[in-house]
Amino acid sequence: METEQKQAMELVSVTKKIGGRTIIDNLSFTVRQGEICGFLGPNGSGKTTTIRMMVGLMAMTAGEIRIAGHSIRTHRSQALARVGAIVENPELYPYMTGKKNMIHFARMAAEPVSDQRINEIVDLVGLSDAIHDKVKTYSLGMRQRLGIAQALLHKPTVLILDEPTNGLDPAGIRELRDYLRELARQEKIAILISSHLLAEVELICDRALIIQSGRLVGERTVRGTAGEDELVLVELELKGMERARDASGQGYGLVKRESGIYTANIAKSAIPELVANLVRDGIEVYQVAIRKPTLEDTFLQLTKGDEAL
Repeated sequence: METEQKQAMELVSVTKKIGGRTIIDNLSFTVRQGEICGFLGPNGSGKTTTIRMMVGLMAMTAGEIRIAGHSIRTHRSQALARVGAIVENPELYPYMTGKKNMIHFARMAAEPVSDQRINEIVDLVGLSDAIHDKVKTYSLGMRQRLGIAQALLHKPTVLILDEPTNGLDPAGIRELRDYLRELARQEKIAILISSHLLAEVELICDRALIIQSGRLVGERTVRGTAGEDELVLVELELKGMERARDASGQGYGLVKRESGIYTANIAKSAIPELVANLVRDGIEVYQVAIRKPTLEDTFLQLTKGDEAL
């Protein structure tokens, strides 16, 4: 399935230096058509700087960003015409109706936007019943959806959302999640979401990219099918570890959780060898339980436990 998806956005060896300090260091990744991709990292990792370069608000020191095949460096207007973005709260006019807001933003588009297109997008984000009400009467979730509708008017290839669930209650977050999934499915738009809510990213995204100190440190398929070599979290109940060559368990790649219980983050295909080595060394294996690590597990492992996102 992945081979059928076209690249909507591509970053190639992107570097950004400010005052002699490297903020983004040789960063490369792609986001595919119809994919919802999480963009994660601790505070100061370079997420905001990267997004600013993607939307043309900041120049690169080196490297390349392509949107729908157009280079931001050499074909800036064509590339940015294929990007829709909301950074935190969308800019809306509260004393105008939702429809008048849409008409206003449509007039600023590089190409004409028909009333039919406006109605299609309003329907897609589920605001048909409220589009003639003033925006000041909208809930925060409705405003977020209207902001997304406004960002979709010019039929972008990529939609970039920075902390889109800020201030939303659980119902609003779920509502937004459902609309973004439908959007990716119907419009085949690539959606990149920068968020500090790891559990929410895990629920909505197909894939997650993790950066730290301006570098890509990990990539995790979130909603794909587990493969033989996918990283899994293994929990083992063992007896006799004190007799082993490494009583701490570290020699086997194990971490002791409590008396007799150890865990390891390893490829699924490596489990038989791990168990065989334990048995060979005279350790009794009572139980082996496997679970896929959560996105939080992966994030903390790759960023060495940095708490701030």
